[in-house]
Amino acid sequence: MFLPNPGGCFCRIRADVFANLNKISNLAAVMKKIDYLPRLIDRKIESLLETFGAICIEGPKWCGKTWTGMHHSKSSVMLGDPAGNFQNRQLAMLNPALVLDGENPRLIDEWQEVPQLWDAVRYYADQNNEKGLFIMTGSSTPQYKGVMHSGTGRITRVKMRPMSLYESGDSDGKVSLTDLFDNTQKDVITGEISLGRLIELTVRGGWPAALGISSDNAAEISKSYIDSVINNDIGRVTDRKHDRYKIELLLRSLARNESTTATNNKLIQDISDIDSQTINKETLSEYLEVLERLFLIENIKPFSPELRSGIRIKQAKKRHFTDPSLACALLGANRERLSGDLNTYGFMFESLCERDLLTYAEAISGELTHFQDYSNNEIDAIIQSGDGRWGCIEIKLGMNQVDKAAANLLKMNNFFKNNSSSSPAFLAVICGMTSAAYRRPDGVYVVPITSLRP
Repeated sequence: MFLPNPGGCFCRIRADVFANLNKISNLAAVMKKIDYLPRLIDRKIESLLETFGAICIEGPKWCGKTWTGMHHSKSSVMLGDPAGNFQNRQLAMLNPALVLDGENPRLIDEWQEVPQLWDAVRYYADQNNEKGLFIMTGSSTPQYKGVMHSGTGRITRVKMRPMSLYESGDSDGKVSLTDLFDNTQKDVITGEISLGRLIELTVRGGWPAALGISSDNAAEISKSYIDSVINNDIGRVTDRKHDRYKIELLLRSLARNESTTATNNKLIQDISDIDSQTINKETLSEYLEVLERLFLIENIKPFSPELRSGIRIKQAKKRHFTDPSLACALLGANRERLSGDLNTYGFMFESLCERDLLTYAEAISGELTHFQDYSNNEIDAIIQSGDGRWGCIEIKLGMNQVDKAAANLLKMNNFFKNNSSSSPAFLAVICGMTSAAYRRPDGVYVVPITSLRP
């Protein structure tokens, strides 16, 4: 049997090997029979499949990309399948067109294992001029050697993250982010939630594999994730040799600075002070880039309002792991330790909330940012909606902190009214331990994170 590749050449392949490859298409049908827990990204994927020839779902490994890709596909090929000495990967490297044959949409899982597939998919979509042909998933951004085309107009990217509390069923969804923007959210009783439960949700993280198991066992998943990144994944995304020990030191420093705007210099100093080790700026920057390409970290950008005055806005990004459970694992922070160290848990709780806010913001075609200037004006999170409106959010663990957070929001509301061309659509305090969602007399909403949804 002869099959063409995108360049017009032909490749000979044994008929029995090709038949085995096509059997993989049945895997999608098998997996569809397994219960699928809906994700907020589903609607966006459906829309993009109607708009582009192919979509690429990117994000950290183990966050559910393959299952979601399967849910939306009719056939599949798994490049990470070890069967036949990684036969699928070898065939794709031999001739990328071989793995494209199948019912559409066709899932190509972990496409970055064979970067040439990007061009093959783009070429196929360009030649056929159809929508919804392929779904590609990737848990790292490869070095684009041999990838000649951007895919613009043919392939679009969509970001997927670990599960939010709403997706995992740990938020009852009684409070809508959309209703906050429209100022139509009603007061509602949401029920008590304990500090211990909040800590369990943080340590567990949003990994689908962690649902339904004990917090101690779930913590092992995050530890295994870190080990896999250090010992396996980094070597696959870069040709340069890395010092694994220094990468581990950097990861621990990032965990100690979770939910802060620590600069690169601060990280270097932190490593020196805590671990008595040195790392230069160039190496640190290189390691951070690799961690971003592995979707292990996702920093939150600063908010840039149009200020009438000459107020200087800090441009530092807020440091975040893609899931708070990773920071907990690196710090050895289990339920017992965090229960006795609420200062540290406050940063982990903020990370939990902002992980969810990132997902909720994108579900309404928006973006999550933060604000900080050189006059000590600060807001934990600002959500910008797709229509240009934006709302200010402070994140606090306990109800005893709500009054102070609300006062800061009201102060910042006046600040923006006096210095900006626009002002917030809503002000809200996201709280951990509160039994109700309500609007205070001063207009500030109080919202339990375990009741929030897009």
